[in-house]
Amino acid sequence: MADITNNENKQVEVIGIRFKDGGKTYYFTPNNNVAKASDYCVVETARGLEFGKVACPNKMVDESEIVPPLRPVVRVATPKDIKTNEENKKKEAEALRVCQGKIAAHGLEMKLIEAEYTFDASKLTFYFTADGRIDFRELVKDLASTFKTRIELRQIGIRDEAKFMGGLGICGRPFCCSTFLPDFCQVSIKMAKEQSLSLNSSKISGACGRLMCCLRFEHDTYVQEIKNTPPVDATVRTADGVGEVTEINPLQGTIKVKINESIRTYKREDVKILSMPKKKSSDDKDDGGEE
Repeated sequence: MADITNNENKQVEVIGIRFKDGGKTYYFTPNNNVAKASDYCVVETARGLEFGKVACPNKMVDESEIVPPLRPVVRVATPKDIKTNEENKKKEAEALRVCQGKIAAHGLEMKLIEAEYTFDASKLTFYFTADGRIDFRELVKDLASTFKTRIELRQIGIRDEAKFMGGLGICGRPFCCSTFLPDFCQVSIKMAKEQSLSLNSSKISGACGRLMCCLRFEHDTYVQEIKNTPPVDATVRTADGVGEVTEINPLQGTIKVKINESIRTYKREDVKILSMPKKKSSDDKDDGGEE
């Protein structure tokens, strides 16, 4: 039998690069470059040369964590590279203005969100939203003749639009999706129920109109804490006698128990469950979700 032990836990050196705030971190092979966190690098991608920020400096990761083949880091960004990137940002703002005029001239029902050049300006991508499919072939030809580079128009969803545009959520903090959340996960009404939130759509929906992303990334913590907390209607023994749970606070680890006609608060570890409530036949169904 062939010896496969040498292939187990093989380590690969990588540098993690992020192209947008709140975006995914992509691994690249260092190619003899050494980068520090918050440095900028020029890297080779499928779209051409790109400029990104170092999210993870040189480190070793298990081979199973990467998708080969890794593309190389061309170089740690020089002052000239940083200036080129700044110039590209200015060109993107102008390209956005020109494209908006072209869209109006062609009479297309689409909302332009962002323009994005590759670092070497070999490709210009426009992101837009629309209610349905758009025939933008003539628009692409017009844009290609204007900018003298490869043009791509990419339709995105309303959650992506919120990620691009940014803003403040009802919590008063910047959108999770535009600051630290790299992916959109499925969110369901059931998650709001398990977190004892109001089911008023205006209170549990983000600026994009979909259920708030925080319902999902806080969900696992709530699930674990709920498992460790006696449920409502459970019968428990406390230091003051036997009673019925009327309210729970899983994150604080406390419950309210009705004993005779008084309601008192206890830590969940200070009570003993005597009996669990009967399951409701129709209340355990998933309420569906949103992508």
